[in-house]
Amino acid sequence: MTAQVFEGVQKGLDNMSDENDNHGFPLVLHKDADPGSTGGVAICGFSNVGMVGSIATSHVVKALGLQQLGTVIDRDFPPVALIQNEVPQHPVRVYQGNGVGVFTSDLQFPGHTDVKFAETVLEWFTEGGFDRLFILDGIVTGELGDKEEGELFGVSSTEGGRARLRNANVEPVKQGIVAGISGWLLAEGDRRGFDVTALLAECNPMYPDARAAAIATEALSDLIELEIPLDDLMADARRIEDNVRQMFEMSKNLLPAPDAEFEVNDDADPMIN
Repeated sequence: MTAQVFEGVQKGLDNMSDENDNHGFPLVLHKDADPGSTGGVAICGFSNVGMVGSIATSHVVKALGLQQLGTVIDRDFPPVALIQNEVPQHPVRVYQGNGVGVFTSDLQFPGHTDVKFAETVLEWFTEGGFDRLFILDGIVTGELGDKEEGELFGVSSTEGGRARLRNANVEPVKQGIVAGISGWLLAEGDRRGFDVTALLAECNPMYPDARAAAIATEALSDLIELEIPLDDLMADARRIEDNVRQMFEMSKNLLPAPDAEFEVNDDADPMIN
C-alpha cells in the first residue's frame, strides 16, 4: 500500500469497483506513518458480540508490534478519543507490519453503517494488494457459561479457503446466516472473487470474551503460519472471567431473600392478571 490509498480524504475515494456504487469511509494517513509497501495477509475485527473481533485484532497488533498506518474518519462518527497507554486515538484504525495488515474498531457503530464499513475494508484490502482477508468475530450458540474449550466455526468465500479451514480442523458452517459486516464481506468475497475467511468463535455476549478471542487468534496463527503469542490474551481472559465471577457472587449476596408471602401456591391459577 502506498500513500495513494489514503488520498481518498482529498480525492473522494473514487476508485471503487465499477460494478459497485457503494463507497467506504475515508482512510486518512497517520502523521507518523511510513506507508511503504503492503500486501500479504489482511485481518479485520470489529466491536461486535463479545467484543471478540476488537480484542483479537488489538492483541495481534500488540503481539506483532504493528505500526499505525492510518485511521478511518467521518463527520458522523461520535467525537471521541480512546486513550490507551496515555495515547488518545480515533476508534477505527489501520495498522501495518511485515506482510500483515490489521483493520480494527473499538466502538460498535449503528447497523446502518455496516455496508459502508465493509466497503471501507474492501477498499483497504484491494488497494493494499493483500492476498487474503481474515475476519475475526464472535458467535452466540445459546450455550452460555464457562467452558474450557469454546467452539470455533469457519466460513470462506473460496474453495481454497474452505480447504485451508478443513486442514486446520476448523468446523465449517454448512448452512446458516452470518450478518453484519462479516456477512457482507463474505458475500462480496464470493461475488467479486476475493479470498475472504471468517473465524467465528463461540462467545459469551454478556462481557468482553477474551478467551473466545484467543481461540480465534490461535486458529488465525495456524492458518497464516505466523506465530502469535497468546500468553497475555489468556491472562486477560482469566482476569475478566474472575471479575465476572466475583461480580456474580456479589450480586447474589446483595439480593434479598425471598419473602414468605411470595411463595408459589401450586393450586393458584398460573395466569397472572
